[in-house]
Amino acid sequence: MRIAELLEKRRQGWVELENMCDALQRSNYPFHKKGNLVSRFSALYRAACTDLSMADQYQLPPTTVEYLHRLVGRAHSQLYRSRQFPFRKWIYYMSVVAPQSIFRDICVKVAFVVFFGLFTLSALLAWSEGNFPGFAERVLGSEQIEQMEQSFDKPLAGNFDRYVTMSGYYIKHNTSIGLQCFALGPLILPSLCALGYNGVVLGASFGYMTRSDVEQGDVFFQFVTAHGVFELTAIALSAAAGLRLGVGLFATGGLKRLESFRLNAERALPIIMTSVMLFFMAAFTEGFLSPSSLPYIVKASFAVFSSGLLMYYFVVLGYPRPEIDEILEESEDNPWRKIGIEYAAR
Repeated sequence: MRIAELLEKRRQGWVELENMCDALQRSNYPFHKKGNLVSRFSALYRAACTDLSMADQYQLPPTTVEYLHRLVGRAHSQLYRSRQFPFRKWIYYMSVVAPQSIFRDICVKVAFVVFFGLFTLSALLAWSEGNFPGFAERVLGSEQIEQMEQSFDKPLAGNFDRYVTMSGYYIKHNTSIGLQCFALGPLILPSLCALGYNGVVLGASFGYMTRSDVEQGDVFFQFVTAHGVFELTAIALSAAAGLRLGVGLFATGGLKRLESFRLNAERALPIIMTSVMLFFMAAFTEGFLSPSSLPYIVKASFAVFSSGLLMYYFVVLGYPRPEIDEILEESEDNPWRKIGIEYAAR
């Protein structure tokens, strides 16, 4: 049989592939949901590529070669095209899955107790100079204290260009702190040490600047009040996500170590995603609102609003409810689904 006759007999496959491409362009062909349709589309695409190669090799009419070129190009674009961002799925994940996962995760509770507990204790010790003399100086050092006083020696003022530049710097700075706490998480103890160290240092800074004899305290709180809620919470969440990975390495629950690590990495995902969002919110607040000359009542109101928003997100949306548990039990996005039973049954 001649090549031209063979290609002519395969024209029916070209027509079918072209119809599938037309349906995909109209977005009414659910090939990504049915495995048999995916296989059929792939088979037709590979056959068309073979036909194009044969047509080129045996120098068939230019119209046939051009048609196959166009068909293979269309099929390739449809098969390997990038998917649209699943906005609804992302909203569902961040508004249902993430707060539910964060609320029930023991690593989050441990990280919050360690960080905010040491932060509060250090702030009280640094503020009470009469009862604990020299505490802030021993924690921060004289050079860092002098640098803080110089940084907040003048009233806040700045232009828009400076705000944009500083916002980029704060994103980099805040992210580096979160990455440090997260990266040390699999080792557990170093992560807790890094988290505790940041809590003590930040608490001592707040406590020292609260003293009545420190003149720069008013400017300091003018700067930190607005973004502090987002930033401190993001640091604690970063460490919690890292701790979740460490738990997966050492407390396997009967699974193989690699499988346990993979499962706990899935559980850490909503925690670290929320932390990243909070870091960005803190960075932009720290770059635009915090250094502005707006009245302190505006910044304090923003801090109160931020605190209420986080409480609603973590407590109200995260509090376990039977109807939400039923939805999550059937959801493929639920990082707490019991896949360990399936693995053990293999």
